[in-house]
Amino acid sequence: MVDRYGGDVLGGDWKRPPKGRSVELAAEPGTVVEDVETGWVGAVVRVEKAGGVHVVHLEDRRGRTKGFRLGPGFLVDGSPVTLTKPMAREAARLAEARAAGARTASGSRSVAGTRARVASGSRIFVEGKHDAELVEKVWGDDLRVEGVVVEMLDGVDDLAGAIRDFAPSPERRMGVLVDHLVPGTKEMRVVEEARRLRPWAPHVLVVGHPYVDVWQSVKPERLGMQAWPVIPRGTSWKHGICAHLGWPHATQADVAMAWRRILGSVGSWTDLEPELLGRVEELIDFVTAPGSA
Repeated sequence: MVDRYGGDVLGGDWKRPPKGRSVELAAEPGTVVEDVETGWVGAVVRVEKAGGVHVVHLEDRRGRTKGFRLGPGFLVDGSPVTLTKPMAREAARLAEARAAGARTASGSRSVAGTRARVASGSRIFVEGKHDAELVEKVWGDDLRVEGVVVEMLDGVDDLAGAIRDFAPSPERRMGVLVDHLVPGTKEMRVVEEARRLRPWAPHVLVVGHPYVDVWQSVKPERLGMQAWPVIPRGTSWKHGICAHLGWPHATQADVAMAWRRILGSVGSWTDLEPELLGRVEELIDFVTAPGSA
């Protein structure tokens, strides 16, 4: 019998999009995809976690790299795909995590069963809370084993006064980490004066990194950026960074939350710039040298 009315018009996958339904695809390095929203076409370079989300970095044919949130919204040969974490990388990361169990976040070999030492007389001083939290996250295990305490200065405007108050000696050394220590800055003038203080100078080591703020010592790729932006003079640097990243920055609580997101992107020393790594290691060596405890 001939069906006068045809088949059921609602039968089958009638909601199927014109280009087909999205399928999952592991974002393995070298996979070429197109971002639907921007039209950016590139090969997967890497996938990393930044600010609590996974970011896939795509390199176009001109060698430019751009980060996108991992997930739906991509095309492969015109068909929609949902990018997922690469399986090969996950397996390697698991093996790396197992190996990392024998090392601290700073890359030092972890000593099982070792208790923290009683604090020594020597100290490392940093400018503020964010500096202290970053040092603790990466070098905390090492410092506890050595018995070294990190203290905050709340700025270095009166560094000379802080040195006099601490009264360093051969058994009580003082290491200081300074932000934005570059020629011609106020910080450099303050440090040069402090380095000449007698009789304490031989027992004080003041070093610094070139970054405006310790935020900048975190590799920008960890936050989905190619580089930290240049903030115009007259604009609060931290507020400018938050605005660039599209994060709230109207209140101090907003800025504090931004720092938590940045700090959360740091898992070990590999997430920090060498200009900071070298200086902190130098300070630890100085305050833990034989005869300084």
